[in-house]
Amino acid sequence: MHDLSLLENVAVALTAAFVGGLLAQRLRMPTIVGYLLAGIAIGPFTPGYVSDAHTIGALAELGIAFLMFGVGLHFSFRDLWRVRDSAILGTLGQMVTMTVIGYGLARWWGWSDAAGLVLGLSLSIASTIVMLRGFMDLGWLNTSHGRVAVGWRVMEDIATVIMLLIMPNLAEFSDSVDWRALGMAILAAIGFLVFMLYAGTRLLPWLLLRVAHTRSRELFILSILGMSLGIAAAASELFGVSLALGAFMAGAVVSESPLSHRIASDLLPFREAFSVLFFVSIGMMIDPAYLSGAWQPVLTLTAVVVFGKFLVAAAWALMFPRPARTALVVAAGSSQIGEFSFVLGQAGLSLGFLQQDQYSLILAAAFLSIVVNPLILHGVEPLQRLLRSIPLLWGKLDRYSRPRESLEDGLSGHVVVVGYGRVGSHVVDVLGELKIPCLVIDSRIERIERLSSRGIPTLLGDTANSDILTHAALDRARLLVITLPEEAATELPVAAARDLAAKLSIIARAATRSGVKRLAGLGAQLVIHPELEGGLQVIRHTLLHLGFPLLEVRRYADTVRRENYEALVKSQGEHAILRELLDTADLIDISWVKLPTGSPLLGHTLGESALRSRTGANLVAVFRDGRLSVNPTTDTVFMEGDRYGLLGDAEQIAAAELLFASPA
Repeated sequence: MHDLSLLENVAVALTAAFVGGLLAQRLRMPTIVGYLLAGIAIGPFTPGYVSDAHTIGALAELGIAFLMFGVGLHFSFRDLWRVRDSAILGTLGQMVTMTVIGYGLARWWGWSDAAGLVLGLSLSIASTIVMLRGFMDLGWLNTSHGRVAVGWRVMEDIATVIMLLIMPNLAEFSDSVDWRALGMAILAAIGFLVFMLYAGTRLLPWLLLRVAHTRSRELFILSILGMSLGIAAAASELFGVSLALGAFMAGAVVSESPLSHRIASDLLPFREAFSVLFFVSIGMMIDPAYLSGAWQPVLTLTAVVVFGKFLVAAAWALMFPRPARTALVVAAGSSQIGEFSFVLGQAGLSLGFLQQDQYSLILAAAFLSIVVNPLILHGVEPLQRLLRSIPLLWGKLDRYSRPRESLEDGLSGHVVVVGYGRVGSHVVDVLGELKIPCLVIDSRIERIERLSSRGIPTLLGDTANSDILTHAALDRARLLVITLPEEAATELPVAAARDLAAKLSIIARAATRSGVKRLAGLGAQLVIHPELEGGLQVIRHTLLHLGFPLLEVRRYADTVRRENYEALVKSQGEHAILRELLDTADLIDISWVKLPTGSPLLGHTLGESALRSRTGANLVAVFRDGRLSVNPTTDTVFMEGDRYGLLGDAEQIAAAELLFASPA
């Protein structure tokens, strides 16, 4: 009989996380809250099923490695350099201040110096995941204020890596620091960094390209997993650095590969799954009974995180030449602690710096701060209005103000394009040529940066998982075009847009025939099925090449399109129109002829050309400057570049073409 212990624990943990995450999303809370609640539910401190904490914890280490690898993969010194004036000094100042406050609070409670240091460091680091998700929902991520806040989080990520590097070395000498041993540890870490930056940046991208050329997705994914976990483990064994630092550097090096976006996409399922197990394992360590008995320190610590950290971050942000709103946005994004605080606390627990009840207190404060953070983010606008009502105070706070950045205020009569892939980019290019204003929503920062450099308004976010559409001024838009290839990701924005703007025209893209019906039912006026449209184009060109009349071919295509989109089944009407098409094939033909350069008809009228008497063909349509004119008069002047629709048999059409090209 097989041992199902591992499989059972993973299955229960993931199922509980799914239920918890779904519940949290329904309540409009971060999904991390649901994962933590799932851990509490299957943990040893609550009745019912109890998972093996050791098994889940061992798998959670993979979550830490993948999490740090993902941070390194998206790490950008360029983004940090853009906001260096406030991000570097502001972040360090805020972290030092919060560390001192946390240390002082711990000493007041009677904790040891080491425990106080871990508490202070844990309070100084906000959750990047929680902040990014909240900013996406509010449309702040690609604003100047949001970029500064992201710069603060990047600096905190770097500081976290350094903390994880130093902490194990401090554990060996709690009474006095052996500076020589600590120096050797730092030198070993520097050696690892130099090795990765010199050898890794050359070897790993080259190796990934070689693997990609095998055209085996399995081998490519295995190479990514091997690099992320193998480098992390090797760094820990050979250089004595933390698993987190090794994974971070592996991601940072791999990000230099031209395949980095594919790597991030392929790694995402593993990172998400094991990161979820990490949060579940954290929740399993929370004792609700202890927290209910220690509600005073829990609420005190939560207040320090939510309100104290808000004030500290705002104070540091206001020291730099930025608008006051930037300080409010940075402070709101900083007023919580999350995944890296868990990592630091867990390291402190394993090193003996913290006791279990002290670690539980940090977990409880993190849990509550994550729950409250969406309210803090939504409170920025009311707080700003309140401060504005006190002109003297606001004048001092907002002394570096520039005109308020409000994307929504400047939008009207625009087209909203969701998704800037191959289809979306073509739509945007065409709208640009036609001078029609548009707003692009996409979840990939590199696409947003390219569009922003062209002066195109953008919003960074995922329309399937956030409220980003509320910032697209849909009530004043002319059209919404959703080009996402996944139907599931398309259905949610279609439904949301219909609720936000009942009269807005919506064009959506469907991947399947059944998806056409679902999207139409959700409110899309026009649903495009690319496979059907592509098939119709093939049929159209095939029939035209075989000599069937253009108008009849177009009629057949329109009938097929209408009946497929409306009934989604083959009908008798489609077969009837095809039969009529075949019957008329030999009766009449319309040919389109372009007037060539140097034609003797240039500048002459249709009457002067005597086209019908000389060739027998009738000129029935003119296509000029993008417009079609039917049944032109005898005063119509022949112009270069025009296309002329000629009606006649093959011999008459050939004579007309000869007249167009030959001397009069």
